[in-house]
Amino acid sequence: MSAPIEILLVEDNEPDVLLTLEAFEDSRVPNRMHVARDGVEALRFLRREGEHAQAPRPDVILMDINMPRKTGLEVLEELKADPELRSIPVVMLTTSQADDDVRSSYERHASGYVVKPVGFENFLGAMRAFEAFWLTFVRFPPRV
Repeated sequence: MSAPIEILLVEDNEPDVLLTLEAFEDSRVPNRMHVARDGVEALRFLRREGEHAQAPRPDVILMDINMPRKTGLEVLEELKADPELRSIPVVMLTTSQADDDVRSSYERHASGYVVKPVGFENFLGAMRAFEAFWLTFVRFPPRV
């Protein structure tokens, strides 16, 4: 059996964190979900700084756009400018349906943009679709 997929969830909204954790709990694909509650913490996790010195390299990142301290777009820009981190796929998972946010995400090299569905069942369905594609069919870059 292969190693679990490492997922970094970057989300400041606690109900959305709990929904996402629950959605992946019964995943058919072994995974480990790590949570950063804002963009600054996400970058510390990715760079293995401070309390995150032993953090694993994520295979994929799910990231909200609207967060305190550093937005998802700012994190995405820094991440994709870093030669050691730029190959990690980032899927924006957000409530924003604004065309500017969609455009800005893809201009900063997001791998995908998903608008969070309203309601638990709809959200669960979206996460299962994410799992079916990203965790089943996609091959991730080798971990460094």
